[in-house]
Amino acid sequence: MRRLLFALISLVLLATAMLFWLGLKADRAPHGRAPLVAAHLTDPVQRGAYLTVMGNCRACHTAAGGTAYAGGRRIATQFGDFYSPNITPDKTTGIGSWTSDDFWRAMHEGRGKDGAFLYPVFPFPHYTRLSRADTDAIFAYLMDLPAHSLENKSHQISFPFNQRWLMLIWRALYFRPGVYEMDAAQSPEWNLGAYLGTGLAHCASCHSPRNALGAAVSDHRSGGGVALGWYAPALDADREAGVASWSEPEIIEFLQSGRTSHAAALGPMAEVVFESTQHWSTSDLQALAKYLQSMPDQPAMAPQRRWTADLDVREQRMFAGSEIYAEHCAGCHGDAGVDPNGDILALDGNRAVTMASSINPIRTVLYGGYGPGTRGNPQPYGMPPFHMTLSDTEIADVLSFVRGSWNNQAGPVSEHEVRRQRTGPLW
Repeated sequence: MRRLLFALISLVLLATAMLFWLGLKADRAPHGRAPLVAAHLTDPVQRGAYLTVMGNCRACHTAAGGTAYAGGRRIATQFGDFYSPNITPDKTTGIGSWTSDDFWRAMHEGRGKDGAFLYPVFPFPHYTRLSRADTDAIFAYLMDLPAHSLENKSHQISFPFNQRWLMLIWRALYFRPGVYEMDAAQSPEWNLGAYLGTGLAHCASCHSPRNALGAAVSDHRSGGGVALGWYAPALDADREAGVASWSEPEIIEFLQSGRTSHAAALGPMAEVVFESTQHWSTSDLQALAKYLQSMPDQPAMAPQRRWTADLDVREQRMFAGSEIYAEHCAGCHGDAGVDPNGDILALDGNRAVTMASSINPIRTVLYGGYGPGTRGNPQPYGMPPFHMTLSDTEIADVLSFVRGSWNNQAGPVSEHEVRRQRTGPLW
């Protein structure tokens, strides 16, 4: 009995030691062989400004109507509300007392100046791929900003997730620091695109399925994630947001202007285009496009929701939806889901409408669809919100009609799904 007890205690101690070792483990090769972004910009502050735009840092670290980079933006998650910190060089409320080593530690290891574990709502699992040269340039730019005093807000997250020490377990399970390593089997352009997509631009931070603890699923199955209430469709699935079948100019056009003849950026993606990708150089966009095009099309993870076997119910809902569509939608989108003038994207055959997740169509009808105003599309068409005009049942019916009409063969939308999305617009 004593031997068994001793063995159990030894196993517990060994598991605890392993947990601490993995959770606190530092990167033994922190410099890596990552591509150098914007090498032609020799001034660190100027290059850091460009890298900061590529990382879309201002979007998260700026509250609505607030000072840029002074923090305070609420980021809603299933664990509660997080608030971005002040990253201006204010010495009291910002990062003015930080060194470049402190900043590298936050970006690469996900730990603050005081050593505290950072929550992965800050995408350090992706930023860890950045080279030290790039984090130093970003830090130089942030230190060159005007200091702004603004106290950081406390996160409002539920127990036990508000116990920061539990991040030790999360890190042991899901986080390994490491700078991006070039793939010798791929071209330099592809490697740059992979570095940008998986690291600096952290596309996978939104466009990846997450488990119950908020960690990205790593079994290479297709799937998207939920970002700021919207569904970020899978980048490796043609039925969602895959671009393997797109031409390189189409991908660049979408990332520069926010739309093509068959796709438009809405919700958080519109913000990404407005704040970030429209400002990228063409060569960097070409590299990202090459990387995105290389993703093989993956089979579906989530099946389409099926119509009820009761044909009378389906006919009733489709008829009700057609009446609502004729009154509120056909004027812009056309009787057959295609704008005769070609100015507004077709609903017929639109994968944003027909993908398995109905979150984005619901939120577009509820709160409107607004593309980014960009140099390539300075006056985008916008769709008005209907959350005050249509009931949950009416929105469910009209979307079920759109998803099941013309050449569309998607499943219906339920009243419950609409009700769940009445959480307010993006901001």
